[in-house]
Amino acid sequence: CPPPPAWPQRHLCRPCHNREKAKGLGKYVCQRCHLVIDEQPLMFRSDAYHPDHFNCTHCGKELTAEARELKGELYCLPCHDKMGVPICGACRRPIEGRVVNALGKQWHVEHFVCAKCEKPFLGHRHYEKKGLAYCETHYNQLFGDVCYNCSHVIEGDVVSALNKAWCVSCFSCSTCNSKLTLKNKFVEFDMKPVCKRCYEKFPLELKKRLKKLSELTSRKAQPKAADLNSA
Repeated sequence: CPPPPAWPQRHLCRPCHNREKAKGLGKYVCQRCHLVIDEQPLMFRSDAYHPDHFNCTHCGKELTAEARELKGELYCLPCHDKMGVPICGACRRPIEGRVVNALGKQWHVEHFVCAKCEKPFLGHRHYEKKGLAYCETHYNQLFGDVCYNCSHVIEGDVVSALNKAWCVSCFSCSTCNSKLTLKNKFVEFDMKPVCKRCYEKFPLELKKRLKKLSELTSRKAQPKAADLNSA
């Protein structure tokens, strides 16, 4: 058999040789001394360094991989904490802009997310359960009902009406605010309940449209004759 072909050898400078070596070992190369970093690297502006190649901006102490960056400067953890800068409960990085205070921690706005769908709340209401935060949809699916009127989780009895859930104290006429129960006669107007007394004050044309809409909805809800025969 003929001998295997001789592969051309590459001649590399020392920094490039170290980069190739680090790549093969799954490690980083220090951007300052260009040597392989054997310990935990210090990441500064997306580049890796030996921690002892930096000193704390405040006290001058050699840094470790726990160093924190703030406004383009590096600080040791004790000095950084003394500056009162909040740390995000998710990424453990300093929060320099808007802070979300929830679950006993502080968060970047974009890192405070629903525990189920992982979508940021971005200022929308969240619901807490056993140290986790959920959006209204997934809290409702997992744990219970949210009142349509007050948007709070219903802790007591639930009034189910108009395909929605209500607190007992929140289920009232949307026009006069008088309390309603399921035994009271009411009509749906703009997806909300209206008591009979307020309904009687509506213009005649509006009442006709509401009655027609109610009859149409009832007709759609009834099973067809063919369905009844097949049942």
